[in-house]
Amino acid sequence: AKSNAAYAAFNAARAEVRANGTLEVPMHLRNAPTKLMKGLGYGKGYQYDPDAEGGVALDQQCLPDALAERRFYEPVERGLELKIGEKLAALRAARTAARTNKGEA
Repeated sequence: AKSNAAYAAFNAARAEVRANGTLEVPMHLRNAPTKLMKGLGYGKGYQYDPDAEGGVALDQQCLPDALAERRFYEPVERGLELKIGEKLAALRAARTAARTNKGEA
């Protein structure tokens, strides 16, 4: 089965940037090669996904706050993308549960 979902996601992300400009990278994702940057909090609290249980740091947000709930990729409900959609839904539910348990939701 063929799909243009990835192409549509790319176009949606590009349209978002064109409409709203660039947004700041979350502090915990920023590289901190200097003492100054470390002192400013760059990289603080970063969680390396492969080290997390299940290979995903469920409570780590990787998009800027303004885009935290934005979805660009919407898999179609057929073929491999059906399974991808199920996996993404399970990850969203697990992230919500992790944030609720942490007191963020």
